Amino acid sequence: MTLLRSLKWIAGAFLWLVVLAILYVAIFGWNWLRSPIERMTTEKTGRVLTINGDLKIKLDWPLPGIHADAVTFANPGWAREKQMVAADAVEITVNFPQLLRNNVVFSEVRLKRPVVFLEQGSEGRKNWLLDVNQQDEGARIHIDRLTLDQGTVGYDDAQEKTSIRSQLSTTQADGTAGAGVVFSAQGQYKGLALKASGSGGPVLAIRDESTPYVLKADATVGRTSVRADGTITSLLKFSAIDMNLALSGDSLDQLYPFIGIALPTTRAYSTTGHLLHGGKTWRYEKFSGRIGASDIAGTLQVDSGGKRPAMKAELESKLLDIEDLGPLIGERPGKVTAAQRAAPAPVAAAVATPAQARVLPDIPFKTERWDSVDAEVTLKAKTIRRARELPLEDLVTHLSLRDAVLTLDPLNFGIAGGHLNTVISLDGRQNPIQAHAQVKARRILLAKLFPTVELNKNSIGQINGEFDLAGKGNSVGGMLATSRGKLGLVVSGGEISKLMMEKIGLHLWEILELKMAGDRLVKLRCAVADFDVKEGVMQTDALVFDTEVTTILGTGSIDLGKEKLDLTLNPKTKNTSPVALRSPIYIRGSFAHPEVGVDKGRVAMRALGAIALGIVNPLLTLIPLIDAGPGKDSDCRQLVRDARALPRPKHKKVAPR
Repeated sequence: MTLLRSLKWIAGAFLWLVVLAILYVAIFGWNWLRSPIERMTTEKTGRVLTINGDLKIKLDWPLPGIHADAVTFANPGWAREKQMVAADAVEITVNFPQLLRNNVVFSEVRLKRPVVFLEQGSEGRKNWLLDVNQQDEGARIHIDRLTLDQGTVGYDDAQEKTSIRSQLSTTQADGTAGAGVVFSAQGQYKGLALKASGSGGPVLAIRDESTPYVLKADATVGRTSVRADGTITSLLKFSAIDMNLALSGDSLDQLYPFIGIALPTTRAYSTTGHLLHGGKTWRYEKFSGRIGASDIAGTLQVDSGGKRPAMKAELESKLLDIEDLGPLIGERPGKVTAAQRAAPAPVAAAVATPAQARVLPDIPFKTERWDSVDAEVTLKAKTIRRARELPLEDLVTHLSLRDAVLTLDPLNFGIAGGHLNTVISLDGRQNPIQAHAQVKARRILLAKLFPTVELNKNSIGQINGEFDLAGKGNSVGGMLATSRGKLGLVVSGGEISKLMMEKIGLHLWEILELKMAGDRLVKLRCAVADFDVKEGVMQTDALVFDTEVTTILGTGSIDLGKEKLDLTLNPKTKNTSPVALRSPIYIRGSFAHPEVGVDKGRVAMRALGAIALGIVNPLLTLIPLIDAGPGKDSDCRQLVRDARALPRPKHKKVAPR
């Protein structure tokens, strides 16, 4: 009985304490807790919490609520802004079971007219971490859902050159209450100017991994524009994304600061597609758009679960403009055009700067980004336009990037009725890049290869050849300037313009005759171009072109480093020509502005001889101009031996650029 009376007394005393507490709260409210809460917060964080308005507590189990008016929470001393949070009103729902496990979790936070500044400083300090030094990742408040009403949110990170200020509102433009958040933002992101606007759902599902959050946004970062419309699940982890996404910008490589994956340098682009994300996989599917003047479509997928992101892409183009491939290999904008190269040297020089006068691409590859991704990309293009003088079509290529080693295998084109099969490897692990290229040309039609050359349109014959070159350099030009290997071309049979051959032989009488009667085809017996390449200099082993009317043997060199030509062609007629100037033909100058000329001294001597004989007897005037010719054909093997026996001019190699 005594124990029972004691228990009743204790229960009664506890009940009276509860009643007294309720009466105290009913009379004086919860404001008496403001000072203890402020003091405890300052002791734990070293930062001042101030509650200038009323404090109310709602004792709902297991999620009690707290309402406070006119609240400020200070930033640490190193931060740019004085206050981290300032709000007219704060409503918090506390997850009490998590609090008992020593985890501070707010199931919901509502801020009325807040001003929030988040900042990341040096030495890993973050102002949203609540330990004294702002470096303990565990000392943070976890928020499941956040509602912001007409506020300002800022974010600063000096090391990343990022400073963003956002304005948020839950009111539509017409002044009526809206069902979501409308936002605008401006500032800079990683040093690039940023401007954005859009709308979203009324509640930011920061940690909710089951409820998609509706988001619509338009943003411009630097020269890149983004338009997104869809849903994101968990704004903290981006655990799932399903949205329509449109991108546009000056070059795909400008996306690197945002996605951390090296994409190639391109001309201006725009794409529209469907972005999906789940687990470790990102997928941009069924997209279409343009890069430069070329159309592009396909699907791109990135798996982020390995050592580095792994990208796979299947791309197609119905119409590929060859000029759009220039930036991929380091070609500068404003390169010398075909028209400029065809112009006389003084005119072309007047319209091209020294940088533009170079033909070989010389912009270095950005190999420091090659180890940011492993990639397997396939590209197919049916029609290729504006290929200058080269009639290309049916591009098929597979790009593989593994451990900073880039391989194009194959890189195949249809060209002039034939095929160009190529394998290229670039080892970006070494500086300079180690490069190797193997090219096979098969059944290329002579007439289609140079369609703009009037005298060549009716030519018949197939070109076959192989190139095998290796070099080192950080640009295509640099690689060729140090290249070594072999290069060979053979034309197997066919016919060619007689007028073209007579012009090469400077047979004036036959040229006049064919101009009046019309051109015709003559048999092409043999054509061989064989070059040995050392330190970027192509030296002729054999250069032969043999037809029914003329045999041409050539010597000389082509300097890929200086982009200089130094070739001599020696034409020999097979038929007697009554009027021929007979002179070697010299091909000099640069790749951009080649110069073709004859031995003016020899031509002048023949002309003077004709004049002198004409004074003695007018009938003798043509004797020095008659080209008797060898009178018979030679077999191709003997011609190649003759060409290789010709004396080679010594070439002085200069240091590659």
